[in-house]
Amino acid sequence: MSCPRIGDRVEFKALTTHGEIDFPKDFEGKWVVLFSHPADFTPVCTTEFVAFAKRYEQFKELNCELIGLSIDQVFSHIKWVEWIKEKLGVEIPFPIIADDRGQIAEKLGMIHPAKGTNTVRAVFIFDPKGVIRAMLYYPQELGRNVDEILRMVKGLQVSDANGVAIPANWPNNELIGDKVIIPPATDEKTAKERLEKAKAGEIECFDWWFCYKKV
Repeated sequence: MSCPRIGDRVEFKALTTHGEIDFPKDFEGKWVVLFSHPADFTPVCTTEFVAFAKRYEQFKELNCELIGLSIDQVFSHIKWVEWIKEKLGVEIPFPIIADDRGQIAEKLGMIHPAKGTNTVRAVFIFDPKGVIRAMLYYPQELGRNVDEILRMVKGLQVSDANGVAIPANWPNNELIGDKVIIPPATDEKTAKERLEKAKAGEIECFDWWFCYKKV
């Protein structure tokens, strides 16, 4: 089994509950979170879909679309979506890929033989150019933290827009709070300039190689 890597661009066409999609062409200019689930009509997957649906507008505000995927047929997806709306009062607003032959799952390394023949809980975050920027894999028995996925999209966008790095647990980092990290200086001149900027109050630094600022 081959797995894609961060920085790869992936292309495929697929049948979904919203019709056929051509990825990434149909999502050009948008961020995309593509996530797989083991099977329809399963408890953990149902909680995840409700969690994604509850945060759908927050993803939309970030110019980010959601796409689900499993190896179930489209008829199963449609019936499951209807069940969620009828029984739980939650409408699933995003498409779900019916990868019944497992071709996309194989391409993206979503099937891990040691965990069975269903897809694991994989997450791929794509940027507006269709490039993979982050990947997560969860086992079938552990539901995802959707707030973390939302945080990842926000963090990647802030990083791209400002040329900075994002600290652990941002925006609630234990050292620098909601500030972001300036890439380390790579020469003596820049290192000296960083410390001078810190003295002038333009940025903050623990040392020349660890500087940070508010964005």
